[in-house]
Amino acid sequence: MKLKLLSAALLFSITAQSQVATINENFSTFSGETFPQHGWTSTRPHPYAIFSAHNFAQVYSGMDVINPTYIITPELITIDGTQTLKFDAQISIGSFSGAAGTIEVGTVTSPGDASSFVSMSAPVALQLTSSAFSYTIPATTAKFIAFKIKPSTVHSAFQIDNVVFSAASNLRVADQTKSKENIQFTVNPENTALEFITKKELKNIQIYSSNAQKVKEGKVMDKTFDISNLQTGIYYFTIESAGGSIMKSTFIKK
Repeated sequence: MKLKLLSAALLFSITAQSQVATINENFSTFSGETFPQHGWTSTRPHPYAIFSAHNFAQVYSGMDVINPTYIITPELITIDGTQTLKFDAQISIGSFSGAAGTIEVGTVTSPGDASSFVSMSAPVALQLTSSAFSYTIPATTAKFIAFKIKPSTVHSAFQIDNVVFSAASNLRVADQTKSKENIQFTVNPENTALEFITKKELKNIQIYSSNAQKVKEGKVMDKTFDISNLQTGIYYFTIESAGGSIMKSTFIKK
């Protein structure tokens, strides 16, 4: 009986240690080209999803442009709605000319069950240069974040890197897409407006739902934009400054 209890305690200890509270992964300690490693898994084996010698996670389409590949994080202790996910992604250098595909962020309840994928963002087309992504992940009972990569051309490769999952600050930064300028913003305590902190004049804003439908657009007035008529959910937006800079980010309407 003592031996059985000791075995059970050891098993529980190993299981508990496999869960993580935060993620800060640049894949520099990974080796070879196979899943799983360090708790990271994929729904498809090599050569479709690999850890590259160049220290990033990579997906290769082969001849299949129908089935997406999911790269899945280690098991998280909790996703409580206060954490931000940030990562870099792009079309890998060396892909065929015209390579194209999208990336979409979501959660799964089990790393081996892609059917449990619940989207947390709209699919975004990947580019030949690296793009920085930032999302606040809504609270969920799921414990795994999944990157859904869907190729639309054969013999194309796509990569993700510098994955960070940590507690979010109320004050967030919109990611730049056309300039080196960043702006900070927050959702006001009443959940009725976006409030921006910047010395630059802001012009137009476009807001999209998680399924990529435009739900609102207009001009930013006095560094605020009304969102009182939006339903509860996760949204992403693009905003333009007077100087022509275009920035993007996400927010949660509670």
